[in-house]
Amino acid sequence: MEITTVVGVVLGLLAVFGGAVLEGLHIGSLLQGTAAIIVFGGTIAAGLVSFPVQDVKNAIKMMNIVFQKVDTDVREVIDEIIKVATVARKEGVLALEGMRDSINNPLFKKSVKFVIDGFEPQTVKDIMQSEIDIAYEEEEAAGKVWEGTGGYAPTIGIIGAVLGLIHVMQSLDDPSKIGSGIAVAFVATVYGVGAANLLFIPFGTKLKRKAHMRAQVKEVVKLGVIGIQEGLNPHFLREKLEVFVEEHLRGHGGAEGGEK
Repeated sequence: MEITTVVGVVLGLLAVFGGAVLEGLHIGSLLQGTAAIIVFGGTIAAGLVSFPVQDVKNAIKMMNIVFQKVDTDVREVIDEIIKVATVARKEGVLALEGMRDSINNPLFKKSVKFVIDGFEPQTVKDIMQSEIDIAYEEEEAAGKVWEGTGGYAPTIGIIGAVLGLIHVMQSLDDPSKIGSGIAVAFVATVYGVGAANLLFIPFGTKLKRKAHMRAQVKEVVKLGVIGIQEGLNPHFLREKLEVFVEEHLRGHGGAEGGEK
């Protein structure tokens, strides 16, 4: 689990509601069922109208990615690629059949099968690129759903506030209800702005960023498979792939593999 996401959500909610309590506001004043129905119901409805059903399903399904840590340290993947490349260079690609079950990276394991089966290098490259692009587009689209939903929430909150004020205006003959009525009306605005800026938009932004990070790891695998098919010297292949290793991690990878 990515602790920063959890800390961010909890800290944001505590800052808003805790600050309100410290200011003397009773927490019960912020718990308004009607406002919640208007804001969250209206926001969900706007999202359903705006995005195809498949994008909405993916956005919900990929929510777990927001809270998962994406490992961008590709050194283990590179070590695995170099190990396979060394065997392929010395014994031929058919010798890789016995290594497939020991490969951890799913995309690498799947793509090595194409190499063993004798697919043309360009065909393997096209297949892998298509898989990377489709996964990236799906994850980015899921992020856009959350960001788009966050864009609607404040406006729906204003609608809720206006509806509340209309109700207050109908009660002007009873001044004792005006203050509390206005306060309740503005709770909808708090819900809309708060949900958008503490949850929906940050979730979307993180999903889009993680889509890029996950695609970058897959790009390393793609280049590794292409290098194996081209029969590149494993040492040269390692140097080529290590450009994807974060600067502060370079020089701390696994043992050098392959021929010098």
